[in-house]
Amino acid sequence: MAPLRALAPKNLVVAGILLMLAGDFMFALNDAMGKWLVANFSVGLVVAVRSIGAFIILGPMIARQGVSKLFQVERPGTQVVRAVMTTVDTGLFYAAVVHLPLADVMSFYMAGPIYVAALSHFMLGERIRWRRWAAILVGFCGVLVILNPSAAAFSLSAVYAFIGSVAFALSIVYSRQLRGTPDTTLVTWQTIAALVAGLAFALPDWQTPGLVDIGPMLLLGIVSCAAHLMITRALKLAPASTLAPLHYSLLLWAIVFGMVFFGDVPGPRVLVGAAIVVLAGLFIFHRQKVVDTVPPENVPKGVN
Repeated sequence: MAPLRALAPKNLVVAGILLMLAGDFMFALNDAMGKWLVANFSVGLVVAVRSIGAFIILGPMIARQGVSKLFQVERPGTQVVRAVMTTVDTGLFYAAVVHLPLADVMSFYMAGPIYVAALSHFMLGERIRWRRWAAILVGFCGVLVILNPSAAAFSLSAVYAFIGSVAFALSIVYSRQLRGTPDTTLVTWQTIAALVAGLAFALPDWQTPGLVDIGPMLLLGIVSCAAHLMITRALKLAPASTLAPLHYSLLLWAIVFGMVFFGDVPGPRVLVGAAIVVLAGLFIFHRQKVVDTVPPENVPKGVN
C-alpha cells in the first residue's frame, strides 16, 4: 500500500474522512464501555486503570520522542490547568453516565464547540461577531432544554454532565494556547493527571478488580488513545471544515449504543435539545470559515 503522503490530494481527503468517522466510532465505543464498567466499579478505579491502558500506546510514542522532552514544555502553569480540566472532563463524564443514558450525556458534550466559541472571545482575544453570539445563545438554550432545570427533573448527574462539558471546552481553549507542544507530551501529562486523580478517589474505597475486569479497563484506555490518534491524523489529511460536522456522528452512535446495550431510548426533550445544539454548533463552524491551516484544537476530539 502506498504511503499516505504519496496519495492524490482527493484520496487524502477521503482517508481523512474515514479516519475521522472511525475515530468518532472508537470514542463512542469508549463511552459505552465506560458506562458498562462504572456500573460495577468506582469512577476513580475505572479512570485509573484506563489511564494505565493508554500507556500501552503512549509508551512507544514517548520512547520515540524522548522522555526528556516531556519536561521541556511551554507555559507550565497552563499545562497544569489543562491537565486538570481534561481530568475533570473525563471523571465527570463517567460519573454522569452512571445514571444517565449515553445520548443524554453526549448531548451536553456536543455543546463543547459553542462554549469554545464564547470562551475564545474572552480568553484568546478572538473577535466574535453578533451572528456567532446569537448562535452561542441559541446553543445554550438547547443545553437548557436538555438540562431541564426544574425542581422535579433537575439531577446531580445532569449537573456532572454540564460541568464536564464546560471543562471539556476549557481544555480545548487551553490546547489552543499550547499549540507548540507535541501531542505526545500533551496526552501524556493529561493521562498522568487522570491516573493520579483516579487513584486518589479509588483508594479510600478500594475495590480489587479481577483479571476479567482489568482487561476491559485497560482496553478502555487503548480505545480512547487510538481514537485520539485517528482524529489527530485525520486533521492532517483533510480540511477541518470538512471534518468538523462529522464529529456529531458521536451523538448518533451514543443513541445506537444506548439502545442496543442499555435499552435507553432518548426522550423528545433530549432529541430536540440535541438538535438545537448541533445546528448552532454547525452554524458557528460555518461562520468561522474553517480552513486547512486551522489547528486541530478547533475540532472537538470527544471527552474521554
